[in-house]
Amino acid sequence: MARPVKQRRIACVPAASYFKPAGVPLRDLEEIVLGLDEVEAMRLTDLEKLYQLEAAEQMGVSRQTIGNILKSAHEKVADALLNGKALRICFRSLESAEEKSD
Repeated sequence: MARPVKQRRIACVPAASYFKPAGVPLRDLEEIVLGLDEVEAMRLTDLEKLYQLEAAEQMGVSRQTIGNILKSAHEKVADALLNGKALRICFRSLESAEEKSD
């Protein structure tokens, strides 16, 4: 039996939820779904330049988990960019940093 997914702290919510190639109707595109935890992991490591251990601590997960999240996120983004697919950010219910601080 698989372990339950641990709650992950998310401090930033993206302004847009869809990215797609210009000039192609969304209905004609294959869609790839990127989770908020994957977006947050990329933000922390790629934009904020944190080490994986520091990013893992901020998200409330292990270093191994952040590595797995990043691997999945990078594969999805590369697939969407290189193969002309739509990328949808899934705003599933994850604990936000604001809720955690209350």
